[in-house]
Amino acid sequence: MLSYLLIKNYALIEHLELRPDAELNIVTGETGAGKSIILGAIGLLLGNRADVKALYDPKEKCVIEGHYEIGGYYIRSVFEEEELDYETTCIIRREISPAGKSRAFVNDTPVNLEALRRITSELMDVHSQHDSVLLGSNEYQLQIVDTYAQNQTFLERYTGDYRAFRRQQEAYDRLMAEAKDIKKEFDYNSFLLDELAKTKLTATEQNELEQELNILENAEDVKSRLNLALGYLQDPEQCILSSLQSVLGNLSAISGFAPSYTQLRDRVQSALIELKDVAAEVESEEETVELDNQKIAIIQERLTLIYNLQQKHGAKTVAELLGIQAALQKKVSKVLNLDQDLEAAKNAAHAAWEVLEQSAAALSDSRKVILPELEARATSLLGDLGMPNARLVVGSTLGKPTPTGIDTVNCLFSANKGIKPQRLKNVASGGEFSRLMLTIKYLLADKRSLPTIVFDEIDTGVSGEIAIKMGNMMKEMAHGHQIIAITHLHQIAAQGDAHYFVYKDNSADRTVSRIKKLTTEERVMEIAHMIGGANPPKGVVENARELLGQHLMKKSHYKLDL
Repeated sequence: MLSYLLIKNYALIEHLELRPDAELNIVTGETGAGKSIILGAIGLLLGNRADVKALYDPKEKCVIEGHYEIGGYYIRSVFEEEELDYETTCIIRREISPAGKSRAFVNDTPVNLEALRRITSELMDVHSQHDSVLLGSNEYQLQIVDTYAQNQTFLERYTGDYRAFRRQQEAYDRLMAEAKDIKKEFDYNSFLLDELAKTKLTATEQNELEQELNILENAEDVKSRLNLALGYLQDPEQCILSSLQSVLGNLSAISGFAPSYTQLRDRVQSALIELKDVAAEVESEEETVELDNQKIAIIQERLTLIYNLQQKHGAKTVAELLGIQAALQKKVSKVLNLDQDLEAAKNAAHAAWEVLEQSAAALSDSRKVILPELEARATSLLGDLGMPNARLVVGSTLGKPTPTGIDTVNCLFSANKGIKPQRLKNVASGGEFSRLMLTIKYLLADKRSLPTIVFDEIDTGVSGEIAIKMGNMMKEMAHGHQIIAITHLHQIAAQGDAHYFVYKDNSADRTVSRIKKLTTEERVMEIAHMIGGANPPKGVVENARELLGQHLMKKSHYKLDL
């Protein structure tokens, strides 16, 4: 239940704190005093969109905070799914900065609005005038049926199966669309792949061929210069190796005289060994160089083929061509395996559909089985609320699977004898809608583990004995749920376990809305005002006192019976 509500810097409210009773809380006040403002603040806790224009002082932050006692309610799993800490006292907070930035917190952990709505939908249900519009929609009517049938388990199973089927079906549809495009390109891709595959490219061959061609095209010059180099190394008249051998002999003769001579000898010996090796390699290279016009032509033809393929595919290297070849191979292979892949995807979608059909049928059956009971109980309660000829007909038709199932629920209503039940928006007046909404909320109250229910003038259009009966229904609901009822009827106000009065305070430079919890005597006077106006006569005051006294006596007896 809502144990504490703080509203700070919101609309006409500068600072307001409220600690509601655990059972039936009545909120009254003059039109425009701020009752709807309180409801708007509660709406922010439920995840409604924030508006910076709602700030009382545009320079200060707006804070709405609610403390909920949730021990004993089976909603821990919702916190776990949202990865939030579960505490028996849950603190919900919304903040709106002067810049318009909105933040939400659950137990001091920042959350997005989707997570906030999921959590608070398990904590509080708010009836507003908007519900009268919602009641006419098939989606809302389906929610009523599911709540009454307590279909959470069936819904979760169906929703999971529906998502699984959609994933498999979408995968199959994507593959079918790809298949059309791939098949169109198959012949061309096969031609390109065959062309590249026949070329038998290797990653390093272009550089190797270009280098070999460069040598062959300059073979005469290369061979000549290699011969000159070899002559300097080996020619008997000017042989570098022979001269270096003489240097080595002279240094060897004196190497024993000093370590430095030994080092010089060793260095010359190393140089001699290296030059002999160089001479051998120069001779070997010279022997391999030959003028071969036929080989030049072969290499040029191969390089031309590589250059043409690079230009054709927009590649700069053979490595890129090999990458393109691999990609083409993948596309061609995909087409070759397409029928098999399509068959597998089709089978997976069909298997998911069969599972979905089963969960859809189970969900649909669980809905249909409670429709007669829902109709009968609603019709009976409407009779108790002064509509003896009212009829609520809840029908269901089957269709294609949707995120909510295969059922479309249609609620038809007739308030008068001899009038065929029709769509709600066509036949119900304001008072009839109010009684119908209360009936539905009453029927659903014991079907949900819901701590708090808020009624915003659900008594619109009713009075007299009917108002008393509506108050009795709220009172009965309050034995299992915390009820907060904004009302303008004294018959309902007298039923409350706590009574709060909203009023405007004009004592300062700017009007502010305030709320106070009324004492027993103050309640008598407020109920008298609701009956007889601003200056109720003594008889009206006594009537109010008697009305409130009857309720207090009933409450006392109820506690004694417990």
